[in-house]
Amino acid sequence: MLEKFERYPLTFGPTHIEKLQRLTDHLGGKVEIYAKRDDCNSGLAYGGNKLRKLEYIIPDAIASGADTLVSIGGVQSNHTRMIAAVAAKIGFKCRLVQEAWVPHEDAVYDRVGNIMLSRIMGADVQMVDDGFDIGIRKSWEDAIADVKTKGGKPYAIPAGASVHPHGGLGYVGFAEEVRKQEEELGFKFDYIVVCTVTGSTHAGMTVGFAKDGRADKVIGIDASFTPEQTRAQVLEIAKRTADLVELGREITADDVVLIEDYAYPVYGVPSEETKEAIRLVARLEGMITDPVYEGKSMQGMIDLVKKGFFPEGSKVLYAHLGGAPALNGYGYAFRNG
Repeated sequence: MLEKFERYPLTFGPTHIEKLQRLTDHLGGKVEIYAKRDDCNSGLAYGGNKLRKLEYIIPDAIASGADTLVSIGGVQSNHTRMIAAVAAKIGFKCRLVQEAWVPHEDAVYDRVGNIMLSRIMGADVQMVDDGFDIGIRKSWEDAIADVKTKGGKPYAIPAGASVHPHGGLGYVGFAEEVRKQEEELGFKFDYIVVCTVTGSTHAGMTVGFAKDGRADKVIGIDASFTPEQTRAQVLEIAKRTADLVELGREITADDVVLIEDYAYPVYGVPSEETKEAIRLVARLEGMITDPVYEGKSMQGMIDLVKKGFFPEGSKVLYAHLGGAPALNGYGYAFRNG
């Protein structure tokens, strides 16, 4: 589905699928749980899902004649960390807007984790006090204009790379990769669980799995706490991506499954249940999930298994998208483990 699109390699290649046997057993064994480890997909600054997207965006950035990547996220944004890493890798400058999307006041929140890594990699980091929104932000537009004013040539990448025209392509590739791995494994996954916020990871998967009739088996776990806005953005990106890859059918609202029950109390702040899910999978599998994204999708998957959402005998693939460096910003919450 992606043959006609240029790709700039940033990842190691297909990511490993492992069975989470101890978690499976802990939850009763009626549903088999696997994880696809996109958190281990690259040597660039701890990797993560954003690199799959950027592989299909960077060729355009280079061809544009730009010299500076300009993007935006929260203070502990995984996306902006990856923008800084890729800029370093391809020899670009990097301008990052870090907005106050999370009402979290850990004493070192703005000096550790993702934002520390971005600074180490040489990004020009601008702190802005504006709150959370997955839409286009004025602070980002102002940063683009400022780079131009100072003689730079900016290449604009929106939050999560999501509403970029090619933002959904990387996770179409994820679905194609899974299909090849399923041939080797000798079975197909009945469900794929993914965290959803800015939308292009979920959207790309929806399009990719639509090819073999599994679009609605991609179960998005909302972590935005703005689910209607998120749902609409996933659908919009999926429709555009389906057209780009010539899927051959329209993506409809019925294809987008978004579970809204686990994003509380607000974006970026983990509930007690999220923290317990992080501890559980760490202590059973040695697999680290973060408080903003993967902890909430892990919480959601565990709860859905317990509630019988997945029929007995189902094989569920958890998409681990990365994000563990953000844990450093939540040191007080996990001071005792």
